[in-house]
Amino acid sequence: MATTEHGPLTVIEPVGGLVFPDLRELWRRRDLLYLMVRRDLTVRYKQSVAGALWAVLQPVALAAVFSVFLGLLADVPSAAGIPYPVFALSGMVLWLFFTGALTRSSDSTVSSSDLIAKVYFPRAAIPLAASVGPVVDFAVAFVVVVAAVLVYGEPLGASLLLVPLIIPVVLAVALGSGLWLSALYVRFRDIGLVVPFMVQVGLFMTPIIYPFSLVPDHLQWLYGLNPMVGALELYRWMVFPDAAWPGLVVLVPLIAGPVLLVSGAAFFERSQRGFADVI
Repeated sequence: MATTEHGPLTVIEPVGGLVFPDLRELWRRRDLLYLMVRRDLTVRYKQSVAGALWAVLQPVALAAVFSVFLGLLADVPSAAGIPYPVFALSGMVLWLFFTGALTRSSDSTVSSSDLIAKVYFPRAAIPLAASVGPVVDFAVAFVVVVAAVLVYGEPLGASLLLVPLIIPVVLAVALGSGLWLSALYVRFRDIGLVVPFMVQVGLFMTPIIYPFSLVPDHLQWLYGLNPMVGALELYRWMVFPDAAWPGLVVLVPLIAGPVLLVSGAAFFERSQRGFADVI
């Protein structure tokens, strides 16, 4: 810091090379992050009759629809002898957690355009807060999954205690992708149309409503490049004691998550400098 006759002089210069969000600043502004998460949860269910019950009603309703049309009429099997309604419900709860974190973080910068244009704060707090809210929905909905397992007379094993570990795995993939997409969304509004399409396609390219074993053996390696395949298979192994260990496919989300998160954070930090000018 230089000094002048009028006092200290701070010179701000552009930073070159690879840059990342300042984690120390994010920690100092953790109260802001908390308020953003609270705001998102409050606004989402404001003036809603069912309120937070939507976190349960949505996966239950979708699982019921697929149970009728796929499990009953099309006779699609489940994995490891698990009752199809429980199989579909468990997968749908994790999928909605992932898609909720992905879609909300992807459009978070554009939806917060007024805030970005007027006030300075760590911009990375916006997609981060948007992705944290669905964790609450997942926690509530997972209680229903456990209840459904018990109602259908299925056993619960000690591996169920590992389920909280799947949250950072899924969140890393969703937030990492969301950081890339939210930064691109500022300049390319096509992202708002691409993300819902990706979610719809992903529903059928991920073993949510059918078992991974239905995929031909020679295509499983290609299919498994989708990070959510390994995450979902690992999650079901945790929930259902009779489910087989998914094998090497679990390495995909464990590698892709950190790669997406680190690269997305770097891209977002470099892009956010111009947000206020173009948003």
